[in-house]
Amino acid sequence: MGSPNHLPGRAEWRAGWPLVLGGLVGMGAGPGLFQNLSSLFVPGLVAEFGWTRGQIATAAGVGLLGCLVLPWFGRAADRFGARPVIAFSLLLLGTTYLAFSRLAGELWHYQLMVLCLALGVPGTSAVAYGRLIATRFVIHRGLALGVATSGLSLTTLLMPPLVGAQIARHGWRGGFVLLAVYAALVALPVTLLALRRVAPPAPAAPVAAPSARAARRDGRFWRLGLTAFCVNFATVGLVTQLVPLGLERGIGATEAALLVTAFGSAQLMARVAIGALVDRLAPHRVAAAVALLSAAGFALLELRAPGLAALCLIVFVAGLMNGAENDLLPFFAARLFGTQAYGETYASLLVVALLGTSAGVVGFGQLRDLTGAYDVALALGTAAMVAAALLFLSLRPRGAE
Repeated sequence: MGSPNHLPGRAEWRAGWPLVLGGLVGMGAGPGLFQNLSSLFVPGLVAEFGWTRGQIATAAGVGLLGCLVLPWFGRAADRFGARPVIAFSLLLLGTTYLAFSRLAGELWHYQLMVLCLALGVPGTSAVAYGRLIATRFVIHRGLALGVATSGLSLTTLLMPPLVGAQIARHGWRGGFVLLAVYAALVALPVTLLALRRVAPPAPAAPVAAPSARAARRDGRFWRLGLTAFCVNFATVGLVTQLVPLGLERGIGATEAALLVTAFGSAQLMARVAIGALVDRLAPHRVAAAVALLSAAGFALLELRAPGLAALCLIVFVAGLMNGAENDLLPFFAARLFGTQAYGETYASLLVVALLGTSAGVVGFGQLRDLTGAYDVALALGTAAMVAAALLFLSLRPRGAE
């Protein structure tokens, strides 16, 4: 805490607020936004191309294997800085969304586009922003990461009505065009302008920190990665099926879109509130408690006809851990392994997390096709959240092991 970069209290925010703002806008445009909104596109794709929900989910899940190259991007961010990675990622996302709007019915084209989205993760996630924030903030690191990562929550909260209206007016292709405009013409310039306002940090004294290779030999690395795998399997698998799930629970298409908004509300509240809590309380206990709360939400989703208001509340509870995980993963990465090789270390963890995302996207869709209902998928989601809680409890502070 004695480093010149470590400013006390309010001084951290005075020096670092543009960085947090840039992270909020940039991460809000990331591929996670499409994951959260993807169920809005499913009815149109099914109607036009005859694809099943399971086929769409499988294509999306396989495409996410593009995340295997993320450690290379993380190493590039460590070596050359975050800005080039951010610019590349947002431009790639804009181009990819335009390509989505030109789909002609080949399922492998959809899969290729999802792979391209996965390549946009580094510059729209804590791979690029986490190290910048972690070196600027120490006292309020959890809250700063929580506010920055809440960008995805905000866009998930605000974009469903806009995208839904665009799809209703211009079809699902128009929805993809709107996402392209947001990524390339809104998020990119705003993010780069915000980051330009951040003064270069003062040189820090050398601090011993493990390399990415050394971090991967630490058992805590794999426990943290498996935690993220479990959380993403459950929560991303759920959000990609929210609209079809709502339709099966007896609510209309317009009302079903509100479930996505409820999920986004949970993300927003969890990222900010839990980010503040981990600055004050034992982080591993806070994380475990939220995971158990979300497990209860998944269990309650088994109810057949709870009504719209109750269903929105249950989705909100189930989605809390998704919001927390996107804050907690970079927080624990910096806390356990330092910032010297943060980009590569966090990107390696993100590979494990995104494999969980892929498993959830494919699993929830395929299980629905195989069983005719979401019961089995929801039961697996409940179990995954309980496992995540136990794994979080094992991530004790360095001196406690």
